[in-house]
Amino acid sequence: MKIETITKADNLIIASIIRKNLKSYNLDIAGTAYFDENLDNLSEFYLSNQQKRVYLVLKDDNNQVVGGVGLSEFEGFDNTCELQKLYLDDAYKGLGYGIKLVLAIEEKARKLGYLKIYLETHDILQPAINLYKKLGYKTIEKPNFVAHSAMNLFFIKDL
Repeated sequence: MKIETITKADNLIIASIIRKNLKSYNLDIAGTAYFDENLDNLSEFYLSNQQKRVYLVLKDDNNQVVGGVGLSEFEGFDNTCELQKLYLDDAYKGLGYGIKLVLAIEEKARKLGYLKIYLETHDILQPAINLYKKLGYKTIEKPNFVAHSAMNLFFIKDL
């Protein structure tokens, strides 16, 4: 398994993994990443501003994308980025890869100079919530400026 920066060739595979995950939780609704305008072209979005954005993909031993996670600038709080689109193919869940992806993206955030990392999720995504809490993310009240209106849990962590 390896973690690397997304390329254009990875776009449709990671978009499919994200949509499949959201659909499995009945979150294939407006106000979630399912309908993000950049979802089918994540590499273009994240690589367009590499001083503030990163998207990492997890690849198996056959070099197939099996998951990913990103970060982007977040204007809601000073020196803060947003953890975005952490998803894994079902066959790779529960094996520690989610933790590895989050730790890798946190390291990228530090290198980019961010001091905090924020994220939005939904209370139905209990495995992700457990992961975030295990890694030291703290719940906060809903900010006035949330990106995905269907999300109902909000976390922040000092880097």
